[in-house]
Amino acid sequence: MSLLKRKQPVMLGLDISSTTVKLLELSMTDGHYKVESMAIEPLPDDAVSEKNIQDPEAVGECIQKAVKKSGTKVKNAAVAVAGSAVITKIITMPANLSDSELESQIEMEADQYIPYPLEEINLDFEVIGPTRDNPETVDVLLAASRSENIETRTTALEIGGLKPKIMDVEAYTIEHASSLIAAQIEEGEDNRIIAVIDIGATMTSLNVIEDGNLIYTREQSFGGKQLTEEIMRRYGLSYEEAGRLKKTGGLPDNYIPEVLEPFKETIAQQVGRFLQFFYTSGQHSSVSLIALAGGCAAIPGIDELIESQLETRTVIANPFANMSLSPKVNPQSLSNDAPSLMIACGLAMRSFD
Repeated sequence: MSLLKRKQPVMLGLDISSTTVKLLELSMTDGHYKVESMAIEPLPDDAVSEKNIQDPEAVGECIQKAVKKSGTKVKNAAVAVAGSAVITKIITMPANLSDSELESQIEMEADQYIPYPLEEINLDFEVIGPTRDNPETVDVLLAASRSENIETRTTALEIGGLKPKIMDVEAYTIEHASSLIAAQIEEGEDNRIIAVIDIGATMTSLNVIEDGNLIYTREQSFGGKQLTEEIMRRYGLSYEEAGRLKKTGGLPDNYIPEVLEPFKETIAQQVGRFLQFFYTSGQHSSVSLIALAGGCAAIPGIDELIESQLETRTVIANPFANMSLSPKVNPQSLSNDAPSLMIACGLAMRSFD
């Protein structure tokens, strides 16, 4: 099982989050992407906790339903593990080593970089390119994840009737898909540093991409589940009912001013705090663009609130803005779900590397 390998046949992008399985199939003609099929299937409570699969059987059944719903015939899939489950390090190696020499050298030295016994991990590497200021060496990205993270995903996919072909890292799938966000940037705007903030149900991640390369990533527990729980408490609803009404509307009149607006303020504060962490890392003191992804990006007006509070241009991430759609894809559904499909999109794009 590979963590970062390239060059594969067409694959489904399959994003297993804490609350849903998201499936996406892309094709490419003359350099243009087309969305062939998509499906989002809710997961039972506690099947996945903070992106760790607790119940591979339940996740596998949801994958099966998503495949059926999407109508896809593709059996190969690319999936990702959360950044918190992966250790990545950039190391330097002599530039004159062949691939096999590089591999054996890295395996010999890996225990210097990885705090787990090597028999408990899956390890992979990718040569990034020559080291700056030293033509004699190359920078190599090393990625390691505990084998159980890989095995639970592999098991769930196999139960769902799919073959796992690529195991990626979520931050790098967002890096991959961020090239499509550049299409949302107006002519003449500086788009060198994009902060993609993915606010899911239980986890939020910040991925900062400079000139197409991931330079900073951070994750923490925060997400839309907090809003659902507040609706539940305030109006005496079940969790399912609260989640449904949050999406479809029909909550009492005081919901927007007393529950939703304060939650939007909290999101804006969280985004500001995330960016402060990035700025204090010393690499940069500003970003050119904030792109909001994940389910919470669908909250009306959240982009305007963040833009006005942080004085940084903010957009809702839509990686499909310039893609054509097959007749079996509902344009309205795709548009509504676009921000939460960034990881699935980055994974599906791996077919064409």
